[in-house]
Amino acid sequence: MTEIMNGRDLSAKVKMNLKKSVEGLKKVGVTPTLAVILVGDDEASKVYVRNKHRAAQKIGINTIDETMPADSKQEDVIKMIEKYNNDPDVHGILVQMPLPKHIDEKAIIDTIDPKKDVDGSHPENMGRLFMNEPQALPCTPRGIMELLKEYDIDVRGQEVVIVGRSNLVGRPLAALMINSSATVTVAHSVTHDLQSVTKKADILVAAVGKAKMFNKDYIKEGAVVIDVGINRTAEGKLCGDVDAKDVMGKAAFLTPVPGGVGPMTVAMLMKQTVEFAERSVANV
Repeated sequence: MTEIMNGRDLSAKVKMNLKKSVEGLKKVGVTPTLAVILVGDDEASKVYVRNKHRAAQKIGINTIDETMPADSKQEDVIKMIEKYNNDPDVHGILVQMPLPKHIDEKAIIDTIDPKKDVDGSHPENMGRLFMNEPQALPCTPRGIMELLKEYDIDVRGQEVVIVGRSNLVGRPLAALMINSSATVTVAHSVTHDLQSVTKKADILVAAVGKAKMFNKDYIKEGAVVIDVGINRTAEGKLCGDVDAKDVMGKAAFLTPVPGGVGPMTVAMLMKQTVEFAERSVANV
């Protein structure tokens, strides 16, 4: 019997608690504020920004939406970030990815004040994470850890295999798992005999962006399977990197797509914004 790990329900619980925190902050004159910068007209990015805005609105977080033309100069995007770096009423800054090709993503991330980096992708925050002194965490890995905690899945001593080594998911999640005393393998596109590697995993995290790549032949009996992928089938239906129907009954736990990791990513973005606002009060 496979238990489905419901990210929507946990996300709603997190947001309810955040709403109470925001109400408390407003009583002392602080409204958590998130500045979201979108460069260009990528449709998927527009949808993500709208979803973040709606989630923030329900919690009571103020959002500033800055939409810049696709042909914006890199220095103009940097100036926009610096404007909010220097605004004490703005607690979090998020630059929606991907950026137009002529803009250097690294230069943009490096410009964000690490103390306002709600996405946890600034090199200082990545370094702090790997030193087990986190200041801000990438939202998807943090959401995965919260899901595991909610379902009483202790990662200590467990064999964790993460397939995917991106800066947004694979690498920071590996650090979080190591910090929690898991034994971690990070596999990727040139891993030899991937199936033999993933079948050793007590906890398997699929984050490669290939629809239904992982079937029951890739997983160990009773494994926890975390599906980070968001893909579309030929019919246009959303699906993950895991063939959910095929692994049902063999996996002990499985995150669905949609409704698993995705809602937790947005919830952690909101949580981090509120935490930054709380720190601003503590530092006054």
